[in-house]
Amino acid sequence: MSPLATRLLDALPQTQCTRCGYPDCAAYAQAIAAGEAGIDQCPPGGDEGVRRLAAISGREAVPLNPEFGTEGPRMLAVIDEAWCIGCTLCLDACPTDAIVGVNKRMHTVIEPHCTGCELCIPVCPVDCIALESATPGRTGWNAWSAEQAASSRRRYEIHSTRRRLGESGESISPEDGADTDAGATERKRSVVEAALARARQAAAARAGKP
Repeated sequence: MSPLATRLLDALPQTQCTRCGYPDCAAYAQAIAAGEAGIDQCPPGGDEGVRRLAAISGREAVPLNPEFGTEGPRMLAVIDEAWCIGCTLCLDACPTDAIVGVNKRMHTVIEPHCTGCELCIPVCPVDCIALESATPGRTGWNAWSAEQAASSRRRYEIHSTRRRLGESGESISPEDGADTDAGATERKRSVVEAALARARQAAAARAGKP
């Protein structure tokens, strides 16, 4: 990646939503640097994002191109427990591994990790995922932060590496920080079950149940 593309990537919100027309934020940054994409194609970054890209690229700041979407609050994916069939399709679709669950069991969203990318919506066969505003009254970079972008970027890199290794048939070595002992599966299951339990408690609290 060129130095310019790297600087442009650092200025993007890292939601990995693909709304810009590219498979991820890195690809979009490279396209801008190569003169193949406009600086007005990132709805999550909004007008402030366009200004940041303009300052780095030396281009004139322009309004967000409505062809790629509109600026709005950051959305949060919410899974309806009653309808979830545990198909796991949303797990692969989520670029930041913000959804946890096991096959044929209810899944849930880890709120701090969800970027509102909406990529889980079209893959759900029973339409049990809805979107709620996580930042009412705040849009674009006012609804996001550099810390959240950095966290999302790290999680996406881990997600991408795991998928790439899985598709190639390779395994992650202990040096890569993967669990490879016999208790790894059970530990992962425990983490998932704990997350699901917290999700049920939160849902019950919102519904006013004891």
